[in-house]
Amino acid sequence: MSDLTLHPNLYPPPITYVGRRLVGKVVIIFGASSGIGAAAAIRFAREGAAVAATARRVDRLDGLVADIRSGGGDAIAVHCDVRAEEHIARAVSETISRYGRVDGAFNNAGISGTAQPIHKLSAQAFDELIAVNLRAVALCLKYEISAMRDLGNGGSIVNTSSIGGLKSNATLPDYGASKAAVNHLTRSAAIGYAHNGIRVNAIAPGATSSEMLDPWISDPADRARWASSPIPFIALPDDMARVAVFLLSDEARWITGHILPVDGGTAAA
Repeated sequence: MSDLTLHPNLYPPPITYVGRRLVGKVVIIFGASSGIGAAAAIRFAREGAAVAATARRVDRLDGLVADIRSGGGDAIAVHCDVRAEEHIARAVSETISRYGRVDGAFNNAGISGTAQPIHKLSAQAFDELIAVNLRAVALCLKYEISAMRDLGNGGSIVNTSSIGGLKSNATLPDYGASKAAVNHLTRSAAIGYAHNGIRVNAIAPGATSSEMLDPWISDPADRARWASSPIPFIALPDDMARVAVFLLSDEARWITGHILPVDGGTAAA
């Protein structure tokens, strides 16, 4: 939950319904220490999954895993900096070592960049953004798909894209480009491994209260601007987690290669 005070006209109330759509599944989450990733870890566990939560900030992961376990869920924390290929490989390996399998993955790690127009782009900042938002997703897919193929049980993978990868923004060209590339990776992996029973989809969040967005919506005017979608509120991280649950679950067994906007109608407007 964001530290911002919830405004009834800009934020929805939390949803209380909990299903059991991930019972018996092992799901690894990259980028689980805050925001959508942390909400996903909690939601997946409530839906019955065993969760391997990975991120750089181990202290946050430990607190998250403790909360999940205290609520009766099953979770482990794995330190992982997605900029390092060996960390990603180890995270998948540790998940299989602990649980014997991996059925699902949520590739959620990402950064927003510096919000600069193209003529002000820093090569260093651009390289950092691409390393986290794109290269890391490709490497996560590499090790997740390899494990799922070796295990022979199929699986489901959800990448976190963004509405910014579907609509252009003059001040977020690098971020939008990285997410548009994630969309392409998603579709390519989907058609490449469908015969292995592996589904690959992506969610494209719109304005969602999170560590990434909250600094940009520090006053009511900013919040109102971000909440200008046809459904006029800023989503909660759990709204994104619930859509990921569906795509990871057997209910979505005939859905692959899909980029699903979760944006209050912004992409359609």
